[in-house]
Amino acid sequence: MNFIARSSLLRLSLKPRAAFHTPLACKPAPSALSSLRLANVPRRPYSSGVKDTKKLQERAAVGPFTWKAAAIFLGTGAGLLLYFRHEKERVTQLRETQEKETAKSVGKPKIGGPFTLTDCSTGEKLSNTDFRDRYYMVYFGFTNCPDICPDELDKMADVIDNVATDPVLGNILVPVFITCDPRRDTPEIVKEYIQDFHPEMVGLTGSQEEIKQVAKSFRVYVSSPPDVKEGEDYLVDHSIFFYLMDPEGKFVDCYAKDTTADEVTSSFKNYALEYMKKGGKVVRAPRKKVQETL
Repeated sequence: MNFIARSSLLRLSLKPRAAFHTPLACKPAPSALSSLRLANVPRRPYSSGVKDTKKLQERAAVGPFTWKAAAIFLGTGAGLLLYFRHEKERVTQLRETQEKETAKSVGKPKIGGPFTLTDCSTGEKLSNTDFRDRYYMVYFGFTNCPDICPDELDKMADVIDNVATDPVLGNILVPVFITCDPRRDTPEIVKEYIQDFHPEMVGLTGSQEEIKQVAKSFRVYVSSPPDVKEGEDYLVDHSIFFYLMDPEGKFVDCYAKDTTADEVTSSFKNYALEYMKKGGKVVRAPRKKVQETL
C-alpha cells in the first residue's frame, strides 16, 4: 500500500464517533412526542374538563326535563284520567244493567192469588178483583191476639194515613185484615174489631178451608190447636208480615214486624211513584170518616 492510501485510512480511523452517531440521550421518546402533539391540538370545550363532567352528571341525574316534556306528561296524565273515569262509568252502567236483567230473570216470589172471602162489614162476598186499580196491604191475624196483632194493625193504620195525606199519592192504599182464626172470628166480631184501628180497613173471614187456601197462597204460616173444646181459650201461631199488592193484584213487597211505619211508608211511596211513572193506573178513593163505620 502506498503512502497516500495509508494516510487516508489513518484519518478515517481517528475521526470521532459523534460524526457517525447521534447520542441516545438526545433522541425524544415516542410517548413524549405523543404528549407534545396532543398539547398542541386545541380541545373542544364540551369534551373534557372537571366543570363539563359535573354538568353531564347533573344532567344525567335530573333527566332531560323541558317544558315540552312537562306538557306531554301533563297531557298524557289528563288523558289517562279521563279514560279511567269513562271506563269506571261504563263498567258501573254495565253492572247495573246486568243486575236489572238478573232481577228480571229471577223475578219475585209468587205470593197471593185469587180469593173470595166474606166482607165482615157488609156480609157480602169480596174477591181480590174488587181491589183492582188500588194498592192493598194484607195482614193475617186474629181478634183474640193479646198484643202483636193490635200493634201491627196500629202501624198499618199509620201507614194508611201517611199515604192518604200525601199530596201526590192520595188515598190509594187499602188496609186488609184477614182472620186466621175463623172458628172464633165471626163477621160480627171482626167488624167490631177493625173499627178500633182505621175506618178504611176491610175485614175478611171465611170457612176453615177458605182461610187455609188464602193463607197458603200468601205463604203465611198458621198453626192452631187441632182439638179445641167449645169455649176453650187458645192462641194461634202465625206469620207477622204486611203483604203489599199492586193495582193489578201482583205481589210487590212484604214488611216484617221490626219495620217501622215510616219505613213502610217510604218504601210504598217509591213503588207507587215508579208504577205511576210507567203509566200504571191507580184510583184514588175519597177518605171515609170514623162515623161511617159505626
